[in-house]
Amino acid sequence: MEGSCSRADSRVTFGPMAAVFRQLFTDFFSTIVFLVVYAATGDILIATAVAIVGAVAQFIRARMRREKLDIMTWASLALVIVLGTATLLTKDPRFVLVKPSIAHFAIGAIMLRKDWMLRYSPPMVRDNIPHLATIAGYCWAVLMFILGAGVVATAMTGDVKLWAFYVTVIAIGAKVVAFAIQYVVFRIAITRKLRAAAAAQAAN
Repeated sequence: MEGSCSRADSRVTFGPMAAVFRQLFTDFFSTIVFLVVYAATGDILIATAVAIVGAVAQFIRARMRREKLDIMTWASLALVIVLGTATLLTKDPRFVLVKPSIAHFAIGAIMLRKDWMLRYSPPMVRDNIPHLATIAGYCWAVLMFILGAGVVATAMTGDVKLWAFYVTVIAIGAKVVAFAIQYVVFRIAITRKLRAAAAAQAAN
């Protein structure tokens, strides 16, 4: 019983959230390129230019592989080009630094849909803890909005090092912690529910 609970819990944890993290990685690709180049050169303009080229190359690669491009992919490319160009023209890094917040806000908005996580959950979760899956979905939406606001706040300071620390340590760390908490809560809740049901059945 506990083994089946563990397998079900792993599926609900890694299923929908893995898709979210894959989307985040895709949207953050240009940001990762920016961070790597900036760390190597210390030049905002060079890092921004390379990030724009990286985003365009990522888009071309997806088109060549005939991958399905959703609205987030198109929006991400447009934002990189527009905000990156603004940074190059004004020499103000805040334009390109604010870009990752858009992905957080957009994904947060998607997560506000009722029971979005429940739709991807296995029967074990839908039958035993549907209310927790719904609550978890809303909690993830709130987390994304908070992290997006943090990106904006650090970007507005113009301090690239502070922004880089936030994006790479704080934002990622918060997602990992939330991921771990959800795993533990779901596993405990399902295990307790199954044990209670087994005890009630044995009593009868």
